[in-house]
Amino acid sequence: MAKLFAIYQQPKDAAAFDDYYFNKHVPLAKTVPGLLSYEVTRGDVMGMAGKHGVYLVAILEFASMASIGAAMASPQGQATAADLANFASAGVDIMMGETQMV
Repeated sequence: MAKLFAIYQQPKDAAAFDDYYFNKHVPLAKTVPGLLSYEVTRGDVMGMAGKHGVYLVAILEFASMASIGAAMASPQGQATAADLANFASAGVDIMMGETQMV
């Protein structure tokens, strides 16, 4: 398995972010080929020392890193990546890697 993590910083207008994210971005992202699961943690995402500015973490699961690469290269993946400019003005970090249960 492999996972893609999208870590969104605290938006100025959380309600507007949520409206766009859940009504436009998520449906678009769910069209990406090879996506196995999609989960989010949102609100005041906490670190060990308390709040640190992260508003939402999306975790998208794929079969492999090659599957993530193919998904991101697809027209749907390109459209999803381009859509970030429409709502993630506070910043988003995208990370990905192989995962295993231990």
